[in-house]
Amino acid sequence: MPDVFDILRADHREIEQMLTVLGGDTTQASPDGPMRPETRKKLAEKLTIESAKHEAAEEEYFWPTVRDRLPDGDRLADHAVDQETAAKQALARLDRLSPDDAEFDELLSEYIPAAREHISYEEGTVWPALQVQLTAAEAEELGKNIASAKKIAPTRPHPRTPPDPNLLKAAGPAVAAADKVRDALAGRGEN
Repeated sequence: MPDVFDILRADHREIEQMLTVLGGDTTQASPDGPMRPETRKKLAEKLTIESAKHEAAEEEYFWPTVRDRLPDGDRLADHAVDQETAAKQALARLDRLSPDDAEFDELLSEYIPAAREHISYEEGTVWPALQVQLTAAEAEELGKNIASAKKIAPTRPHPRTPPDPNLLKAAGPAVAAADKVRDALAGRGEN
């Protein structure tokens, strides 16, 4: 069974792949030609959806564990949650834009390095300290909780929602259901 670090690492690699593609020079021809605006929009939607689910699950389970198990857990989690809140604000704005809008590329050029920095912070600063504190069974259980939370997590960023684990566990499924209805009506997240 994968543990929390395996699950989060897989999410990070998927997000990094999307960042690489979205960060590419759209004016340069690839073997298939430049990326079409509608393709960029769909990929940005997928990035937003996957990031929203990932961050919601982390805020419900991962950051509370960091706060509880590490001596400087509050400081570490506060820094990460601040990064995630800024990311949610950027993704919420990005989600409303067309790739033809100048702000679309501006937001991506700010978001991409910030997202990479956040991933580096988690994997390089937080994970090593937490790996020492968790048993293999605890890491697996945390991974199971995060995987389950992602299945019922919101698919849109909600930057105004406080990152309170109890609030997210209580309201998250209802918010996620509303997000999924909006997604279906708009054709958002479809391939």
